[in-house]
Amino acid sequence: MTAIDDKWNQITWIGPPFDAGAGSGEGPNPDGRGTSRDYTEGSIYWSPGTGAHEVHGDIRVKYAQLGGSRGFLGYPVTDELGCPDGVGRFNHFEGGSIYWTVQTGPHEVHGAIRDQWANMGWENCYLRYPTSDERGEGNGRYSQFQGGYIRWSPEQGATAQQATRYDDS
Repeated sequence: MTAIDDKWNQITWIGPPFDAGAGSGEGPNPDGRGTSRDYTEGSIYWSPGTGAHEVHGDIRVKYAQLGGSRGFLGYPVTDELGCPDGVGRFNHFEGGSIYWTVQTGPHEVHGAIRDQWANMGWENCYLRYPTSDERGEGNGRYSQFQGGYIRWSPEQGATAQQATRYDDS
């Protein structure tokens, strides 16, 4: 048995997306650091540094769009979990996080912008959930949230701004 088999045995009680017999064979990932197994609507990833964690649904689709384990997010370090507010869901990865709600869909947050949002209390702060992936802006970066945005520049670091009624955030 592998660590992926052990994880599958822990989570099969949830049914789809991890139904018995619906998985591909476990195989090495292109990055050479770990392995994975795909199921109809979910995947389990394993690496020596992260252990085995599942990713499914819209978060899995977003993760794949961003390059999966060989992308900047790297391997998952948590299973998909519900947010404390009962609204959203998330997976944390080596290089960032993907947050999802029915209203916002899945969006990645990483680097200094993610650190700032975490320091503010994640989705429990006035910013609530991300509504965009991180984007470039001049010599900096920004992410939009339901209640404002966080901008990062080399000169000022990461700073949050609450939306006003005139903002498009």
